[in-house]
Amino acid sequence: MNEPAQDDQPMDPIIDAALARSGGWMPFDRFMDIALYTPGLGYYANTLAKFGLMPHSGSDFVTAPELSPLFGRALAVAVDEALTHTGTHEVWEFGAGSGALAAQLLGTLGDRLARYTIVDLSGTLRARQQQALAAWGNKVRWVSELPDAIDGVIVGNEVLDAMPVKLLARVGGQWFERGVARAPDGRLVHADQPTDLRPPLEVPGAHDYLTEIHLPAEAFIGTVAEHLGNGAAFFLDYGFPEAEYYHPQRHMGTIMCHRGHQSDGDALSDVGLKDITAHVNFTGIALAGQDAGLNVLGYTSQARFLLNCGLASFLEEADLPQRGMAARLVHEHEMGELFKVVGFCNGEPWDAIGFREGDRSHAL
Repeated sequence: MNEPAQDDQPMDPIIDAALARSGGWMPFDRFMDIALYTPGLGYYANTLAKFGLMPHSGSDFVTAPELSPLFGRALAVAVDEALTHTGTHEVWEFGAGSGALAAQLLGTLGDRLARYTIVDLSGTLRARQQQALAAWGNKVRWVSELPDAIDGVIVGNEVLDAMPVKLLARVGGQWFERGVARAPDGRLVHADQPTDLRPPLEVPGAHDYLTEIHLPAEAFIGTVAEHLGNGAAFFLDYGFPEAEYYHPQRHMGTIMCHRGHQSDGDALSDVGLKDITAHVNFTGIALAGQDAGLNVLGYTSQARFLLNCGLASFLEEADLPQRGMAARLVHEHEMGELFKVVGFCNGEPWDAIGFREGDRSHAL
């Protein structure tokens, strides 16, 4: 796909219409929603490649399932156990991306699964998933609305980080909500308005401070809880517990953009052509689940979770190139420590294999 010329910004009319409706200023979460999810133009709704190992593929970033099929094989161990404990036979995946994780879970779990349901709002990604998962025929289905009750195991890999966030800025000792406006020269710029919103923890110090709060992601967990019948859920993403997230030294926030396997912090440029993400506050996610009636099965690093699920033994069977790629899933300086896993269940919890060693629930 050819990218628009620099002076051709197809998102501009949509952004300007939203600004006009809100008096010339809109909160960052509204801007992020437009940038990522506008039908046909938003980053997750357009035809850009997005997922892939290398920039020459036209992709912007790689996720764990594209990195190694051993990711899905290890996750399948935790999913299989959860299916047994909940007496269910279906996996629900939110935001299935390229379809790689679905293929790995389907291939590993086999006849253990009666059905695999994908919830993905992106029509272009859905089309790619349908092509990638054609071999499983009618066992895989796509839905855009949730039923009254979901009986099964929910998985979400790098879903929460792509949900819109509000930006809060402490400037000169006063808190503001940071939003988006047009400068006189036509550029999109950040603009602040006074607010009563605050981070969930008081941030010590008087220094200027930028951070995020995650209202849509926490509301999403509440929605999942409302619909989860007999079942469990696992969410894997990059982030921190609350005390680390709102640490005084983390004063520049966590907003990050991804394009061509390069990262930058400028969410207001190339709108619709690059990903916009924020790290996850896992304490807020866990509390949202508990407040909605779920039990927390555990919380730990991705490395510990995958090793608990047998990744080390899978590596012994792999060849050297496969081992090298899979090692990135667990190395501290790669995905192993920054990425975390939180698990929920509806009903009595069990000693879940993924959290059996190294559970950090006490740190939430």
